Amino acid sequence: MESIRQLFKIGNGPSSSHTMGPRKAALLFADAAAGAARCEVTLFGSLAATGKGHLTDKAILDVLRPVMPTEIIWKPETVLPFHTNAMTFRAFDSENHETIARTYYSVGGGDIVLDGESRVPAQSIYPLCKIKDIQDWCEKTGKSYWEYVGENEGSDIWDYLAEVWRVMKAAVERGIEAEGVLPGGLGVRRKAVSYYVHAAGYNSSLKSRGLVYAYALAVSEENASGGQIVTAPTCGSCGIVPAVLYHLHTSKGFSEQRILRALATAGLFGNVVKHNASVSGAEVGCQGEVGVACAMAAAAASQLFGGTPAQIEYSAEMGLEHHLGLTCDPVCGLVQIPCIERNAYAAARALDANLYAAFSDGRHSVDFDRIVEVMKQTGHDIPSLYKETAQGGLAVIK
Repeated sequence: MESIRQLFKIGNGPSSSHTMGPRKAALLFADAAAGAARCEVTLFGSLAATGKGHLTDKAILDVLRPVMPTEIIWKPETVLPFHTNAMTFRAFDSENHETIARTYYSVGGGDIVLDGESRVPAQSIYPLCKIKDIQDWCEKTGKSYWEYVGENEGSDIWDYLAEVWRVMKAAVERGIEAEGVLPGGLGVRRKAVSYYVHAAGYNSSLKSRGLVYAYALAVSEENASGGQIVTAPTCGSCGIVPAVLYHLHTSKGFSEQRILRALATAGLFGNVVKHNASVSGAEVGCQGEVGVACAMAAAAASQLFGGTPAQIEYSAEMGLEHHLGLTCDPVCGLVQIPCIERNAYAAARALDANLYAAFSDGRHSVDFDRIVEVMKQTGHDIPSLYKETAQGGLAVIK
């Protein structure tokens, strides 16, 4: 299992799989095709179906057009076997002979895979990749999940997580000040500032919930406008973990150091899902994005409130279990409807999952690893219409 650095990526929205991944592929191809006269990029499947709404073409052209003339070809009806988010880059010389061609797959979370290569990460730094095994390690050693992260990542992981936390906080704080309409043509107005202001007028319990909504909306709206965010585990679900941590940091006074430990715990749970299943909405639906983010935030909250390893696992399990089957059906392919509201709702559910687990001893019937297996199978069984193609569900509501 790879580093959580590959899960928490700092970049610009609106989509980790449709914006950040294609940009990364374009950068790699630009180096490989240096000196070419022109380039053609063919987008397939989900990448083509919702690419314009996700600024996929812009992400690619911003990299390649300064280097060579580039044309984008859209083929949403063609799905390549390995993954629905596929793109083929072809370079040509001055006599129009093809000089190099490469197919990349954007597999979620900003990660890409070159056709013919394995999805197994080149460097695996975690000897254990199931939560049950890691939980057993915790029980045996008396240590917690964040300590397992520190022992395998090395001491410099805390500097990286400090930067992740800085970007998350900045996204919240920009988002609760910003107003206006989000780009994309749907006419969606930013709501974070309104929720933030209205929260002040309620009693402590409702105020707390309103602020969590506001913080999640703030980050999600920043993502939708192309602002800088952190994938957690994706762009489409980037508001959930920051909202929970920012709220607990500001309202409960948890120190920066404890927040970083909670981030490590969140990253570990997200990493386990990414390694054993998927965090790509195009592959398994929104359960792999918002569902996993809810699990990560629930684990982080439980960590902060002193949960045992069993209670932390239970919190995360509920966060994911109760999002099973969630479809990915963005209206017009934009990461706005229903994505933004889902972030706010899931942030609140993460806190509920923590509270529910805190009242228990952590023992329950279905463990986190089993839920991950079910999520993966469910995602494969969901028709492609409901997996980021904008061709079914809410996406076709007139």
